[in-house]
Amino acid sequence: QVQVVESGGGLVQAGGSLRLSCAASGSVFSINAMGWYRQAPGKQRELVATLTITGSTNYADSVKGRFTIARDNAKNTVYLQMNSLKPEDTAVYYCNAEMQTGRGTLFRDYWGQGTQVTVSS
Repeated sequence: QVQVVESGGGLVQAGGSLRLSCAASGSVFSINAMGWYRQAPGKQRELVATLTITGSTNYADSVKGRFTIARDNAKNTVYLQMNSLKPEDTAVYYCNAEMQTGRGTLFRDYWGQGTQVTVSS
């Protein structure tokens, strides 16, 4: 059994900051990449930022220079520091972890339940 749990969402004014956290727990053998995605009402889920075990990052163009992803490998935790927030950042933010649950098993994607981020103008 694996759990991926996000925290840190909330309501913030435009220009403000929030920090999201996501922890993977349970039968975690190895994690390749962790990242954040978001889905606004009426829109498809989109990539926000990802970070691999080797430290490679990938950011959506819309968040470059404002958001920073970081990871604590020892705690199987990933963070998303969001600065200079805009109303268009309003969405449910989902954590994703690409994980193995045992030696020799395939890497699979595991998702959290999501955390709401609302940015008021």
